[in-house]
Amino acid sequence: MAGILKGYEPEALWRYFEEISAIPRPSGHEKAASDYMVGIAKKLGLEYEQDENNNVVIRKPATKGREKDTPVVLQGHLDMVPEKNKDKVFDFEKDGIQLMIDGDWLTADGTTLGGDNGVALAAALAVLESKDISHPPLEALFTTEEETGLTGAMTLKPGFVKGKILLNIDSEEEGVVFIGCAGGTDTTGRIKIDWKDAPKEYEPHLLFVSGLKGGHSGLEINQQRGDAIRIIARVLWHLDHELKIGIASIIGGSKRNAIPRETESVIYIPKGKLDEAKKIVKRVFDDIYKEIKTQDPGLKIEIMDVESKPDGKVYSDKFKDQLFKLLYAIPHGVLEMSKDIEGLVQTSTNLAIISHQDKDTLMIQTSQRSSIESSKVFHASQVESIMLLAGMNVKHENAYPAWTPNVDSAILKVAKKVWKDTRGSELDVQAIHAGLECGIIGEKYEGMDMISFGPNMHDVHSPDERLNIPSSQRVFDYLVDLLKAIK
Repeated sequence: MAGILKGYEPEALWRYFEEISAIPRPSGHEKAASDYMVGIAKKLGLEYEQDENNNVVIRKPATKGREKDTPVVLQGHLDMVPEKNKDKVFDFEKDGIQLMIDGDWLTADGTTLGGDNGVALAAALAVLESKDISHPPLEALFTTEEETGLTGAMTLKPGFVKGKILLNIDSEEEGVVFIGCAGGTDTTGRIKIDWKDAPKEYEPHLLFVSGLKGGHSGLEINQQRGDAIRIIARVLWHLDHELKIGIASIIGGSKRNAIPRETESVIYIPKGKLDEAKKIVKRVFDDIYKEIKTQDPGLKIEIMDVESKPDGKVYSDKFKDQLFKLLYAIPHGVLEMSKDIEGLVQTSTNLAIISHQDKDTLMIQTSQRSSIESSKVFHASQVESIMLLAGMNVKHENAYPAWTPNVDSAILKVAKKVWKDTRGSELDVQAIHAGLECGIIGEKYEGMDMISFGPNMHDVHSPDERLNIPSSQRVFDYLVDLLKAIK
């Protein structure tokens, strides 16, 4: 191992993490990562299966004397969220992640790290390779397209997995074990753009919102971080009402499960009014900054020169007014808190993406999450209704079920005992507002007993994503202790 993680323990964990990080694996492009897993299985002489969706399972016999213990599945997903800073030149389909170490933290140079869920992949491979870890019969299940709709898990066939206990290593807080998660769905609207010629006495400029933290639309939705799409809509509304601007495009967000950090709009400003436009932007910025400075102190709103001359077309006045009303009406953020679990977000919605799908079609994508199915459906229908009132064609996509908590879980009892015996403290048991594959896997393989845990990670789904190195080592040690204790 010759990379920047050389010398860190456990050696196998970080060796595999570095090798995995070098493989491009954005959602929908996991074939190389899937083949890598197959290659490791062959190298270790282990049985494996790879399905047509590039899901992989690797099977390892129990250590001697433990052949009759309950089979265990170690589970993680192959894909990662491909988010980068605007000024970062990077192709997620071709380039490997550029790892950096900052004290006790592992991060990446201007992009998402892929610790979500590369740390699970590396941990599972380290266990498969080991000669001295005591364990029951093992399966390592690696799924695809988790970040874009849990698609790989949804396509799992009967018999692909045979284990009865599943350890999902896709959580991001050490000392917390999750026994339930939210279900989700996407609500996407599309509408035909009505164009007109930009007035000849107007000049094109770029309005750019940036500097926001963004983050995971489940894990960070309760932190009330700024949504770049909502922010730019407010700025555009004020510019239009005071200067009657033209709008040629609004493009922001890139992933349905990430809070949008940046949004840009090509606008046409009356000649001689640029300074006035900047004053309006500054005034609106001051207002918004006061609202979100605690959560998002890095907010920037700028009027810039356009890099290439636009074609001189802008939204018609009717379409522009229609779009303002739509963007002001669509909800974003926490909708309901759980009445049963203190501090748990029960239902939320994320205004995630706005883009020109083609020259004449505007698309808006949102995602709804809830731990209660009926609430998820209701609020998705609420967003749909708002879109329909604006004249959009609407589709619900990528629905997945919630994972209902089981406080009487046998593996949960083992996990709590192992934590208490080895750490001397009580394990924190929670449900999570993010979507995990456990809900789907539990439906696919009836009777599967499941928990989810992982090391400390911050700001996943954003270029600020970072993975704590000492925490990863401790969680791996806990995984080893847990495998020893499962009978």
